[in-house]
Amino acid sequence: MLYIVIFGPPGSGKGTQSEKLIEKYGLTHISTGDILRHEIENGTNLGNTAKQYINKGQLVPDEIIIGMIENKISENKNQTKGVIFDGFPRTVAQAKALKETLTQKGEKIELMLYLEVSRDELIKRLAIRSETSGRADDTPETIENRLKIYEEITSPVMDFYKQEGTFRAVTKTGTVEEIFREIEMIVDSVVN
Repeated sequence: MLYIVIFGPPGSGKGTQSEKLIEKYGLTHISTGDILRHEIENGTNLGNTAKQYINKGQLVPDEIIIGMIENKISENKNQTKGVIFDGFPRTVAQAKALKETLTQKGEKIELMLYLEVSRDELIKRLAIRSETSGRADDTPETIENRLKIYEEITSPVMDFYKQEGTFRAVTKTGTVEEIFREIEMIVDSVVN
């Protein structure tokens, strides 16, 4: 199976490009936000535990997130050509735990796609998204805070995947289709 991590700051286009990858390569989309909501709505043990942390305004611990990811991977094992992880891993500890989980299954991350976008462009995109989608987390203050958190906490994950030899930067700017063509070239070079 093909395992891809799509990575980039808020507003980099991960969701949009994930959809195109899913369609072209027959991948299953694994988003930690979606998994958390699903587990909580279904009242699973992991979901109930996660809900306790969320209700206290705390981050859900890595071991709970990893447990949910493991369940999702097992659930989709024979129903997909691969998996694209979106929004996970967010920390080096999560990246290491994901590596360990996949290694136990005889699998590995084949590719970490980093969507490289300038800070000015990100702020512009998020401001537009705020106007069109009404998302509460796209105000100027939250945009700045999310980018700061990303830069401080999440970006070291890139170094982990560089050391793993799976890191590939997508540097193309332009339309969604132009960016996806660069992504296709990268994925095809790994798959073939």
